Amino acid sequence: MNIIFQLSILLVTAFGIIATVYLFLNKQSSIELAELKLELKKDRQNFFLPNRVEAFQRVILLLERINPNSLVMRNHNPSLSAKAMQSEFLRIIREEFDHNIAQQIFISIEAWETVKNAKEEVIKAINLAANQLNENHSSTDLASKIFEIISEINTLPTDSSIKVLKKELQNLF
Repeated sequence: MNIIFQLSILLVTAFGIIATVYLFLNKQSSIELAELKLELKKDRQNFFLPNRVEAFQRVILLLERINPNSLVMRNHNPSLSAKAMQSEFLRIIREEFDHNIAQQIFISIEAWETVKNAKEEVIKAINLAANQLNENHSSTDLASKIFEIISEINTLPTDSSIKVLKKELQNLF
């Protein structure tokens, strides 16, 4: 009986030690795993952050370049007709957008949607202005009409999109 009692105490003690070691090792491995995940996330962020910042810069530059005020001032050619200038503006917008389309992988889906919508709204404004003119009008008439249309808009879509992008960029830090 005494041997059984001593054996049971020995088994309970051994089980207690094994359980303690198991819990300690399990906790330690959980801590190491959490540290590893944190380090991996930090490394990933250090790798992608410069690319993301550059993408935001490029997309904001795209929006600034297709902003109707900037677009007209930078690309206006008085020797062209209104229709030819309309085509030129649309070509420039398409090229600018196509050149920066890969940047969408570094910004949120919602932010990229605002960029696409801003581009479409600028195209609509240019087409609206051009549709109000006939074939005899000059590119200067088109530029004036574009300025007239955008002056009626409280906030340009390109400006709204830039605000969204800036807010998203600030959330990265």
